[in-house]
Amino acid sequence: MLLSHGGEPLRTAAPVARWTVEQVLALAPDESSRKAGGRLGSAGPWSGGGCDGSGAVWGLCKGSGSRPYRTVVDTTGPAYKCSCPSRKFPCKHALGLLLLWASDEAVLGPAEVPDWAGEWLDGRRGRAAAKAQPEAAAGGAAAGPADPEAARRRAERRAGRITGGAQELEQRLTDLVRGGLAAADQSGYGLWEETAARMVDAQAPGLAGRVRELGAIPASGPGWPARLLQECALLHLLDTAWLGIDRLPEPLAATVRTRVGLTSPADGLPVRDRWLVLAQYDTPDGRIVTRRIWLYGKDSGRTALLLSFGAAGRSPGQALPVGVTLDAELTPYQGAGQLRAELGAQFGAPVPSGTPPRGSTTAAAAAAYGRALRDDPWLESWPATLREVIPVPSGDGWQLADATGGTALPVVPSALSRPGLWKLVALSGGAPVTVFGECGHRGFDPLAAWADGSDGGAAETVPLI
Repeated sequence: MLLSHGGEPLRTAAPVARWTVEQVLALAPDESSRKAGGRLGSAGPWSGGGCDGSGAVWGLCKGSGSRPYRTVVDTTGPAYKCSCPSRKFPCKHALGLLLLWASDEAVLGPAEVPDWAGEWLDGRRGRAAAKAQPEAAAGGAAAGPADPEAARRRAERRAGRITGGAQELEQRLTDLVRGGLAAADQSGYGLWEETAARMVDAQAPGLAGRVRELGAIPASGPGWPARLLQECALLHLLDTAWLGIDRLPEPLAATVRTRVGLTSPADGLPVRDRWLVLAQYDTPDGRIVTRRIWLYGKDSGRTALLLSFGAAGRSPGQALPVGVTLDAELTPYQGAGQLRAELGAQFGAPVPSGTPPRGSTTAAAAAAYGRALRDDPWLESWPATLREVIPVPSGDGWQLADATGGTALPVVPSALSRPGLWKLVALSGGAPVTVFGECGHRGFDPLAAWADGSDGGAAETVPLI
């Protein structure tokens, strides 16, 4: 299917492939939305619905008022529009509509787009085309700052504030070590929060986030002094790296700038590929929610990470159904060891596809994480696909053991209480499976799985988070 400028679809006669129920549920911003959307996934509350070849799905959902809610979804984004007052994206009505579309072709079949849905669709696609036209006229070159000298002075002032914050934080860490780690348990969380606030004032949100993590360690259970010492050492390393950033090689300096909280543009060379959506999950980060979306390029073999953020109780706007493949461009960010990229133009509607990445052994995954640490010592984990592993119990936890070798990786403690672990165990049934996740110093966090355990056959992607 052809697209207009900016990755927006043109109307075509060929129908867009329908998603699976699992792919729809993976878009839910939280568990309550997932349950509420499931209750609206039947034909009962819906009327005036349909879909077309451009990827649009629409319908009227009966609510508590006299007028039904108008819901429309552009599955090529995906993007959502609903007349309900919910601040979640997608809302329960959009989820219910997509569940109905995924499971019942008879109810939501091809139809003419109604005016109320077509107005939003045309406006959305028109804005994307208008935005792309100036870039095309300029040869795709991004406009620079209006006043480069003013921008340079602002950057210098911020760097000076961060340096002051890093020096203050170094003194705080020195006092902590000199007074003994036991004092951290007695002083409570207030002192750490005060220090984090000082880092926010210094415009170093990366340092502030790490300070808040330090404050939570004394209440994290047995063995906390060792964990606190480890995290203090990493924070000290980041402080000293910033204070001596002029002496660092540029790739490592870019990583340090990212870690302290300085944003950098996505200015790498765009990579067009068929990107498989491996996983999507949200994590709270202070007052914001961070959404992570992992992609795998089927032709390039690259793994990429999309980040988006939501504030004030709102879920991040960017969402992609797990298990679909996008023909799209990604633009990488700077920084050694960083996988973050920005999603650019899409050249077709998402296509359901479950072919997993090639994968490797558990030993190779651990070695890859070790190599990544050389470029980014503050790296918590590294993406990895494990081929032909079997989930087996180990003491009070679980591990993923190579089916043909003698090595294994422990499953991270945070995954032991999630339903996804039992979904993985049931999917395996004692047989080898292919598992994608994040490999770090705490173990392996499984995020998606494929039942065939092979590296080339088609299989449905099963989200585990």
